[in-house]
Amino acid sequence: MSAAASNLPPLSLSILGVEPLDEFILEVADFVHHMISTRPGELGGTVELEAKIGVVRDKHSSQRLQLPVLVETVLNPEFGDVRFESNMSIAQHRHYNTLLNNLMTSSLQPGHPSTPLKYTHQYLVDNFYAPENPRDREKIRVTRDEKSGAVIECMKKVRLADLNVYSPKRGADWRISVSLEIPVSPPSGAPTHTRRKDRLSYTHEEFRIDLTQVTSTTGPNAPPEVLHELELEVARPELLLATAAKRGDPNVSEHERSAFDELIRAFVNNARILVRNSGDSGWH
Repeated sequence: MSAAASNLPPLSLSILGVEPLDEFILEVADFVHHMISTRPGELGGTVELEAKIGVVRDKHSSQRLQLPVLVETVLNPEFGDVRFESNMSIAQHRHYNTLLNNLMTSSLQPGHPSTPLKYTHQYLVDNFYAPENPRDREKIRVTRDEKSGAVIECMKKVRLADLNVYSPKRGADWRISVSLEIPVSPPSGAPTHTRRKDRLSYTHEEFRIDLTQVTSTTGPNAPPEVLHELELEVARPELLLATAAKRGDPNVSEHERSAFDELIRAFVNNARILVRNSGDSGWH
């Protein structure tokens, strides 16, 4: 074969000269936008968009889901035979801690191609209280700084919807959740259960990654349960809402019209990076 024949000439993105929309990212963006647009306005509160790393399990066998697909797939929310488990092993927790610490250190070096990461370490205590209205399903959560005892927030969290993502080539799956965090008055009485959270937070541009060891106590005689979780969250809910409001609006600039989809694209990319660096131990 001649050298001329083996040299690949420049190729168009497609026969139309454009790259087709990524259906995966579009599906996530449509889901999040729909949940924001149809949220119950009378509840008020702040919209939370997060992705948790974990495993999608078969409800019947409790084994990790097995589907005849080869690559990352968004599951239909109506597929109800699965549950998502966000707990990981302590070895997996250490793996992510080392990974994120190394990434933060390298991001601070001169010439690093990405924006530097910021880091905080918090010790928090969550006390959960039964709702004053028996018809409410959501418990009230009061979060305090463990050292000072200062109340950081008092709220109830209303889950609007979840989207599970199955990743057969990876050691972990992930779940996208849209929720409302609604401020409430401090409750009276004794808490139903308590969680202590040792949380490492890494902030990069518009996103925050929380790596948390949770010690949960349900009663004075019950043994504490220790869980390890990793979640990615959009750091500024007001930006999420502002970009969602202008999505596809013909009266604003192309940059403003596409800002929401670009935010979701970066959100998905960060979740994918975390899943693809999960390793194989500690999940099954």
